[in-house]
Amino acid sequence: MQLRVGTVRPDETMQLKILALDGIRPAPQSEPKATEESRVPRLSGVLASLLTVLAELRRLLALVTTKLAPVTTKLAPYVTLAAPYVRKLRPEYPRPGREDWRRWIPSWQQWLAGWLAATGLTGLCLTVAYAATDVPTNLNSYATQQDNVYFWSDGTPMARTGWVRRQAMPLKDIPEGVRWAVLAAENESFYSDPGVSVKGITRALWRTVGEGNTEGGSTITQQYVKNVYLNQDQTLGRKLTEAMIALKLDNRMSKDQILEGYLNTSWFGRGTYGIQRASQAYYGKDVSKLNPSEAAMLASLLKGASLYDPTLSAANHRRTVERWSWILDRMVKIGKLSPAERAKYTKFPEPIKTLQIDDTGKQSDYLVELASSYARKSAHLSDKEFDLGGYQIYTTFDRKRESELTDAVTKAREAALKKDPEAARTAHYGAASVATDGRIVAVYGGPDHREQGYNESNATTVPAGSAFTPFVYAAGLENGVHKTREGPVTPVTPESVYDGDDAVPVTTPEGPYWDRSGKKVSAHNDGKRSYGPISLRQALARSVNTPFMQLGMDTGLEKVKTTAQAAGLLGSSFGPATPDLSLGTSTPSTIRMASGYATFAADGRHTEPYSVRRVTRNGAGVRLDAPDRRRAVRPEVAQQVDEALADNFRTFHPTPAATTPAAGKDGTTDKDTALWYTGTLKSVSTAIVAYRIDLGKSLEPLPLDGLAGTRENSVPFGIWSQAVGIG
Repeated sequence: MQLRVGTVRPDETMQLKILALDGIRPAPQSEPKATEESRVPRLSGVLASLLTVLAELRRLLALVTTKLAPVTTKLAPYVTLAAPYVRKLRPEYPRPGREDWRRWIPSWQQWLAGWLAATGLTGLCLTVAYAATDVPTNLNSYATQQDNVYFWSDGTPMARTGWVRRQAMPLKDIPEGVRWAVLAAENESFYSDPGVSVKGITRALWRTVGEGNTEGGSTITQQYVKNVYLNQDQTLGRKLTEAMIALKLDNRMSKDQILEGYLNTSWFGRGTYGIQRASQAYYGKDVSKLNPSEAAMLASLLKGASLYDPTLSAANHRRTVERWSWILDRMVKIGKLSPAERAKYTKFPEPIKTLQIDDTGKQSDYLVELASSYARKSAHLSDKEFDLGGYQIYTTFDRKRESELTDAVTKAREAALKKDPEAARTAHYGAASVATDGRIVAVYGGPDHREQGYNESNATTVPAGSAFTPFVYAAGLENGVHKTREGPVTPVTPESVYDGDDAVPVTTPEGPYWDRSGKKVSAHNDGKRSYGPISLRQALARSVNTPFMQLGMDTGLEKVKTTAQAAGLLGSSFGPATPDLSLGTSTPSTIRMASGYATFAADGRHTEPYSVRRVTRNGAGVRLDAPDRRRAVRPEVAQQVDEALADNFRTFHPTPAATTPAAGKDGTTDKDTALWYTGTLKSVSTAIVAYRIDLGKSLEPLPLDGLAGTRENSVPFGIWSQAVGIG
């Protein structure tokens, strides 16, 4: 047998990785009872064990000889002088003066000498083994890797990522009752023992030699060593190595450090490592909220989760209840639980059946994608650092709003499939809700992340169309206009009048605006309808496009872009500064469109949209950059834009407007490739877009052909109204 020092054979490593990836840990097997038929194999096992022990002793003896070689060389002359005297001390054997079989029975002096020699040799071998064993510098990968857990805005678990379900917790954050429940179950003398149990090792060795198998008897220190440095093999060599490392570790680390490591690396079943994830898996709460009764149930799992998870079978339940009661009684016996408190815990704390917080796919992956990207960027974490795990990401996503938004889009999808299955096959829907303080409270990223990997809520795919006109209106109110190239700025108010007729030529101070083909550029309204002279407020309220195309030219297209970017749209979404920019050639995502409208509802102050409010790692806070906040437009300008959007809501949706103080506007595009609705209610702006793209052919948007309804009865408005609770 080889004494392995912190090493694992390649085949063992592969097995451990497979077990860690699958979230499985081998369950302890029950011991087979001896039968007449099993005696011969057991004798073979005994002989094999004896041969293994002898081989190990021979190896240790050779090691001792090598270590002592320099010393024996120096002592050689003295040994030569002492040899004649030592020979006289050699016992005579067989014993003279005895007859028959009694000649072969050693005297008590010989028995004593043999025992002293064996004890000395064993002690010498163990001393050399202790000196030769080093604490490995590399921990097992599955002992250090953790998962990242994501939480809803209310603090409840949302999802997790990572191969290993582990969340390390500092010992100070683990209640004392939880610690002593584990110690009472596993190693009550932990704080006084040297890191190993001589009695336990002796028992394990006896069973190894006498019965051909191995048994525990490990202290918590030894179990910690097994968890993080070695493997789970039940071999004599591994146990000896475990004991040597445990002794050294006990001298290098404090007891609290060892206990913390043990509690964070132990297997508790249900695919979990560590007391924190076990607490979440069995009781759906943080370890800091466990009481001694619940802690005793979790401590019972350390004996073998497959045998002590009470939800797996009736037999498991009986075993667990018995061990749970025994652990609580032990806590009383060792003075860590008062009899009065013990009397409170007479009812077994039934764990929950399951707690599914890793339901990846569908919408949760879109949420995780947004949150993880934001957390890495805001906390300045590399992908390598983040993938090590152990992070708790507290998102801004509202569980109720997310459910309502997803349900609303799902219903629209189902209706489209019934109405026009062929067109619905290429239909796409993006949606996002952003609060006035920048929180992203809900998104719809697609039907299922496993089927569609990209996030519709964050996609910059189709133009904003006339949904962009509020930004043009805000730019004119904020900056005023120039009627002549070098003339003074003329203020603009909501009552400023522009031509609302269809096909009105766009002009500059020098005259009509000509495109590159030599044609005059004209603006058009939906349905090519003309309205005559109309105020800017009424133009926005009634969704008249032509005044805003001219307003953009008068204000200056660069100032329009600057205002839109200050309100929340990204500069990368803008194309060339041509007159049609004012009618929405930019391609914002629904997150950005909702964020821009939220700026008007926030009195003109913009907060960059964010999806994570707090990050911790193993209980310690991680510093995040604060979201950028800036003044986009003056408060009075924001109020004027918001009032015009409220007028639009009342004009096109009078029934809900009678009871709902909302503000919003639709958005149509020139070639009917997209239909938008963005509205604000109760300090949350929600943007919805519907469009068609056949991803199997190209990324060019296709005409909606009525799939998204009409302005008066549009699918995006239907989704919006259901999502905000007025539909």
